[in-house]
Amino acid sequence: MKIPFIHQLSLVTGFVIISVCGQAHAEPLEIQKIMKGLGEDMQKVTDGISREDWGLVEVAALRIADHPRPPLEERQRIMGFIGADAAKFKSNDKKTHETARVLAKAAGREDGQAVIAAFATLQESCLTCHQNFRQSLQQHFYGQP
Repeated sequence: MKIPFIHQLSLVTGFVIISVCGQAHAEPLEIQKIMKGLGEDMQKVTDGISREDWGLVEVAALRIADHPRPPLEERQRIMGFIGADAAKFKSNDKKTHETARVLAKAAGREDGQAVIAAFATLQESCLTCHQNFRQSLQQHFYGQP
C-alpha cells in the first residue's frame, strides 16, 4: 500500500514535533544509570577505605575507571548541548578514568595514604564536573532545576 506524500510528510512532522516537545520529559538517559553506578562504586571505595579492605577498593576503583559509556547517539546529544564546553567535559571524564586507575593501583599495593590521596583527587574530579554540568544537563534533558 502506497501512502501519499502529504501523509508521509505529516507523519514525519508529527514525530519530529513529539520528539522536540517531549525532550525535556524524555526517558532517563543512559548517563543517569551510569552515574548511579559510579555513585555506588564511590560508596564502596569509601567503605573499603574505612575498613582497609584494599581488595574492595581496588575492584570498585577499576569499575569507576572502566565505567560504561552512553550510546553514541546519547553522547552526541549531550556534546551537542554542551557545545563549546565539550572539551572541558571530556577532560573531566578523562581525569576521572586516570585517577581511578591510580587509586586502584594504590589499593593493590595496600598503600593507605596513597589510596586516600587518590580518592580525594577523584572526588575533586567528580565534584568539578558536577558543578560545571549536572544542573544544566538535568534542566535541559529533564526540565529539573
